[in-house]
Amino acid sequence: MRAHRIGYARVSGRDQKLDLQRRALRDAECDRIFEDTASGAKSQREQLSRALDNLREGDTLVVWKLDRLGRSVKDLIGFVGELSSRGIGFVSLTESIDTTTASGRFFFHVMASLAQMERELMIERTQAGLVAAREQGRFGGRKRLMDASKVTAARKLLAQGMPAKEVASNLGVSVPTLYRWLPAHQR
Repeated sequence: MRAHRIGYARVSGRDQKLDLQRRALRDAECDRIFEDTASGAKSQREQLSRALDNLREGDTLVVWKLDRLGRSVKDLIGFVGELSSRGIGFVSLTESIDTTTASGRFFFHVMASLAQMERELMIERTQAGLVAAREQGRFGGRKRLMDASKVTAARKLLAQGMPAKEVASNLGVSVPTLYRWLPAHQR
């Protein structure tokens, strides 16, 4: 069984043309070309899904340019990593990336390492920011819907016989929130 080269082309808007990509993919000897007109931000692209369904182990997915697949390096690395795990090669014509060659795999792994480093730096910066905020007395998360005065008011209203649904409505909370703050043994 012969390995196939499957091409994928994408433009963002209806007024854009696929001619340049189509020609480049034909010149790259793609057996089939799948085309989408959709934003790169959309994760579900019908023709990309069809292209992926047609790829078998040993085949290669070919794109004109990396940005035809996605906008972030993280997403591209995940995408190409998934192809690799299925035994499928990847070629980007404009950037001269070819994961079916040793140098192409090396370049891809350098990109993956840089993306991993960026993720780790972002986590470190986030953690440092959280520590600094805590030191200034700020804590993350949503503001509590029930404060001490609302709990006291809820107890009084429930003791007077008002239904829990009305009490919750008056306090601007849901019944489950009310019950979370006033368990049955405290009412």
